[in-house]
Amino acid sequence: MTTSLHPGGPLVVLEDVHLTLESAAGPVNILRGISLEIGAGETVSIVGPSGSGKSTLMMVLGGLERPSTGRVLIEGNDLGAFSEDALARFRRGRIGIVFQSFHLIPTMTALENVAIPLELDGHRDAFAAAETSLAAVGLSHRTTHYPGQLSGGEQQRVAIARAFISQPKLLLADEPTGNLDGVTGRMVIDCLFEHQIRHEASLLLITHDRGIAERCGRQVRLVDGRIVEDVRAAALRAPAVRRAN
Repeated sequence: MTTSLHPGGPLVVLEDVHLTLESAAGPVNILRGISLEIGAGETVSIVGPSGSGKSTLMMVLGGLERPSTGRVLIEGNDLGAFSEDALARFRRGRIGIVFQSFHLIPTMTALENVAIPLELDGHRDAFAAAETSLAAVGLSHRTTHYPGQLSGGEQQRVAIARAFISQPKLLLADEPTGNLDGVTGRMVIDCLFEHQIRHEASLLLITHDRGIAERCGRQVRLVDGRIVEDVRAAALRAPAVRRAN
């Protein structure tokens, strides 16, 4: 295990996580011993070639896929100890997830989509909170619109509003700009980082965009299901500084 750099302890701990799935051709090793710690409020980009296990790692972190061996702890809670129902409740309250393909329910308005996590937990003020969350991403004028009536950037901002409505301390974003043009993508990323700062959340961001990855304080590179590099922003910038001098 790596040593935590945060006096209060890490928000996220992965201990020797492996994930092996069966296929027609036999077992496929997707994650091969991932050990990682993420501190409270950290921003971390997960980079690497296609097929390196990035999205699978995020699924495991979000409790959407259970590892074959190893442990995943969020705020000291071992996700492996939860039943499926308990894990779903924990995820709704503690983890926000933004996907590349938005994952909005097409038959629900923007307001209804954002309110879902709180409604599932029985909050009476779910829709009032959803209105506030949509206003925070600049979509107070779109509350009654359905996903099909929204642009791609607007849909992703609805997804961000939904991810933050429970005020989670961990946000997972899997290629959030992958289906967007460059200008719209930058607006969405700005929105994502603004919310991360406002809520003091830890952000794990999968991206193929080098510029987006470099906005994070740390870059973790995966190759063939293993971490091959874990570098902080200061170290990434250091060569450029030396060259300038």
